[in-house]
Amino acid sequence: MTSRQRAHIAMFSIAAHGHVNPSLEVIRELVARGHRVSYAIPASFAEKVAETGAEPVIYTSTLPTEDDPDAWGTELVDNLEPFLADAVQALPQLAGAFENDRPDLVISDITSYPAPILAHRWGVPYLQLSPNLVAWEGYYEEVGSAQNAQLAESERGRAYRARFQTWLDESGTGFDQDRFVAHPDRSIVLIPKALQPFADRVDESVYTFVGACQGERADQGEWERPAGAGKVLLVSLGSANTKQPAFYRACVEAFGDLPGWHVVLQIGKFVDPSELGEVPGNIEVHSWVPQLAVLKKADAFITHAGAGGSQEGLATATPMVAVPLAVDQFGNADMLVQLGVARRLSMEEVTAEALREAVTALAADPEVARRGEEIRQDMAKEGGSRQAADIIEDALPVRTA
Repeated sequence: MTSRQRAHIAMFSIAAHGHVNPSLEVIRELVARGHRVSYAIPASFAEKVAETGAEPVIYTSTLPTEDDPDAWGTELVDNLEPFLADAVQALPQLAGAFENDRPDLVISDITSYPAPILAHRWGVPYLQLSPNLVAWEGYYEEVGSAQNAQLAESERGRAYRARFQTWLDESGTGFDQDRFVAHPDRSIVLIPKALQPFADRVDESVYTFVGACQGERADQGEWERPAGAGKVLLVSLGSANTKQPAFYRACVEAFGDLPGWHVVLQIGKFVDPSELGEVPGNIEVHSWVPQLAVLKKADAFITHAGAGGSQEGLATATPMVAVPLAVDQFGNADMLVQLGVARRLSMEEVTAEALREAVTALAADPEVARRGEEIRQDMAKEGGSRQAADIIEDALPVRTA
């Protein structure tokens, strides 16, 4: 008799909402199927992980937190070095934590460099969970080689790449740095295929798109549309790069007392409401909102175009104005525009007039509404957390009883 029941699965991630949140419904599904999941995560996310039924395995991280987004710097190497430094110091912690409790299979977020090394060391299968776009055929020539060339221009960049390859060599895995970072053997992609650039050039024997794994998010609370609100606009720049008081003031100027519109303005934890000046009665200001609950009842969405917000906007067929701020958000914004459901503004282009014109035009465009509904229906067929769990179970070693 063979069985894959009651496996021990180890999941690894970092303390960032954009990397933890996409995995939670997959973990919840695995636990519901009877598997024991150990989730390696810094303490700040332990409670969120425990709510899925997984057991948090706490490790200490040196990565900048979302409380200090400026610590990431502005150059490419500024964004890369912290992940390597954290991986080097975390690997022995994580190896020790699982020394007497080896898993049957390892899964991890793309940022967890120790995970594939440990899987190799333990001789167990490894699958990557990607919360954003993945490499396509030709990616290295079109994107990766340019990034490496940029790193090669500075002594610091060259030293970073040398340290990374030395660390991999010392791990005994035989991994090549570029392949290790961008080309896993097997990856479950937790975004809708519609958000993937050059989707027709993605190797689907490696990458499987399962779409949004959002769940109902009932634990985050509900949001009620005010009586008499004609149209609802949500404004949110996510959880990290939210120290943007001038942007929020432009939103207040653009939509304050605009006839027929009610605005839900999320300003994050770095801006005090007093910095916005006088706020008209049709605008409610919060440091945090249950975003998906609001989007289910919204008519438009001003977003930074992070992976989470972009797919939530698509999943609810909400027209979007994308104001990207960092990393993958620029590519996501371009994809949303190409899909016909968004307009893009740079932060430099943001004015009250530009925001008002973009939002009102999108909300009134029947073609935007039609395209949004078409994408929403396609996403609903992608499988989500159940398909992700199926793929993970299929990778489990078969036990002979």
